[in-house]
Amino acid sequence: MSSPEDRTITSRRGEIRRTANLVWTLAVTDFRLRFYGSVLGVLWTLIRPFAFFGVIYFVFTEIASLDANVENYGVYILFAMVLFSFFAEVTLNSVRSLVDRENLLRKMSFEPVVIPLSVLVTGLLNLATTLCAVLIFALANGIYPSLDWLQLPAIVVALALLATGVGMLLSALYVHYRDVFPIWEVFSQILFYASSVLFVATSVPASYRAEFLLNPISALFAQMRHAVIDQDAPTAATIIGGYPRLLIPMGVIVVIFGFGVLVFRRASPRIAENL
Repeated sequence: MSSPEDRTITSRRGEIRRTANLVWTLAVTDFRLRFYGSVLGVLWTLIRPFAFFGVIYFVFTEIASLDANVENYGVYILFAMVLFSFFAEVTLNSVRSLVDRENLLRKMSFEPVVIPLSVLVTGLLNLATTLCAVLIFALANGIYPSLDWLQLPAIVVALALLATGVGMLLSALYVHYRDVFPIWEVFSQILFYASSVLFVATSVPASYRAEFLLNPISALFAQMRHAVIDQDAPTAATIIGGYPRLLIPMGVIVVIFGFGVLVFRRASPRIAENL
């Protein structure tokens, strides 16, 4: 006969498996429903960022000439825009996710964390689709794969952790405070222009670069530029002033993720009744 400890472990494994299956089911359903009835379907995940990229690229290269001293500037801003769009999508969709799934939370018995995690997985599916096209664009511009490209999944994971922490925190707060969504909507726009999305970190005055990279998104994008686009570009560690200082923006990601999970876990038992 199995011991109580074995039965507990088996029960926990079954719960984890059930949670993972539910997360995947909700994510895939949302991914498919987003394009239900659309003629172009999943192509919209490519059309939107590429259309925005075309306008931005024309303005910043033909008018502002910001590409003069930046190798493969167009590829950089496309990568940065796609990655930031992933962050913005996950965080913005997470804010109202619990309220939008109110009926599901009331009628079914499952951990509420399933909902923000399904938002993350849906965002990752959209990102994977878009990155395939971006990588083709990079190859067409003479940027070929190297071992440094293996850093890209780690960069995506770090960005996903940041987005998940923010999303869980905001979704828990939105249950009580509906002003959270418009506030974050404005703040995410500010963050877009305050991060190195439309410009590279080395274009920031040298006296401010180290402080600028304390923003974890800027640090990740600086490392993405070095690893994927231009190996001659300085690493995030070089720009910020060494690996010890690079631990600060990475620590910010860990702290935000941990704080978001903590707040969400404390709110979870009362989420259904507070909706």
